[in-house]
Amino acid sequence: MIPLHDDNPTEIKPIVTIGLIVSCVLVFLHQGSLPTRATEAFVYQFGAIPAVVFGHAELPPELGAVPPYGSLISSMFLHGGWMHLIGNMLYLWIFGNNIEDVMGHAKFVLFYVTCGILAALSHAAIDLNSTIPMIGASGAISGVLGAYLLLFPRAQVMVLVPLGFFTRVMYVPAALVLGLWFVMQVLSGGMSLGQEGGGVAFFAHIGGFVVGMLLIGFFKHPHVRFFNPPHYHPRSHH
Repeated sequence: MIPLHDDNPTEIKPIVTIGLIVSCVLVFLHQGSLPTRATEAFVYQFGAIPAVVFGHAELPPELGAVPPYGSLISSMFLHGGWMHLIGNMLYLWIFGNNIEDVMGHAKFVLFYVTCGILAALSHAAIDLNSTIPMIGASGAISGVLGAYLLLFPRAQVMVLVPLGFFTRVMYVPAALVLGLWFVMQVLSGGMSLGQEGGGVAFFAHIGGFVVGMLLIGFFKHPHVRFFNPPHYHPRSHH
């Protein structure tokens, strides 16, 4: 299932969500404008490398653009390809505006960054000596998805369902979309254990999702309830 839209109105303009999407797109366009070797260097400069973050290795001085822990933030704005970028930005656009709505702009920035950092550390913990750069916003966005699941499980999400040569567009509850997504991350993460080389950081997705669920109660406005019914306006009930 590919989510396309959620039927869940908001009351504030999601300027942070829009800003994050624009930032990721601009960084990706810059990456794409670089020669091949410069692109690789860019990823090592701003990606989060577990061995470097935990002090088990050091980058050459010419690649030390940000402090090791700073790379946990800068890595959120890099992506490995158009599909990586489009998939992440699609999920952020659909679900991020509602989470920004229930906590406000400033708290959403802190929530997003916190989820992203802890998600990256969750993946890094699988192999503290890995020298493969982690890049992408998916860990932070996974936190948004975990928060959304607890707040709006019954919101209706328009999804595209590929059926062989045919596709079908239908509305399903957010709980089904996000629940299946999380199960797939857990299964894929389990199968990826012990495999060498780069790939999808499934444990960043899992870690971010769980962190988002744990933190949303501290970040949301006090009057916003968990498990809201469809079409709930975050500021309309006190």
